[in-house]
Amino acid sequence: MTLDEAAARLAQLGNRSRLEIMRLLIKAGPEGLSVGEIQAHLGMPASTLAFHLRGLVSAGLVRQTKDGRTVLCRPCFEVLAEVTDFLRQECCTGLPAREGAARDAA
Repeated sequence: MTLDEAAARLAQLGNRSRLEIMRLLIKAGPEGLSVGEIQAHLGMPASTLAFHLRGLVSAGLVRQTKDGRTVLCRPCFEVLAEVTDFLRQECCTGLPAREGAARDAA
């Protein structure tokens, strides 16, 4: 995952409403929830929910499938894992030496 991809995905999660949607879908598990079920749980207007879901879908964090007139939303656990792995990728590896650090220490 590139820095730009991670930033785009994290930006989508940086909004309270989208974070609420994501957490709800994660609680629901791989089966996901219909748009109507999400709306009922969160009490969010349909147009607002549609706007936020579009952002989550475009970032690859949510997958939508249509079954007749029902739109089912499922969390994309693989993408979420990629984002968290990206954040932890260089955990505790130490910082690179700064240019002029030896000079500053003197």
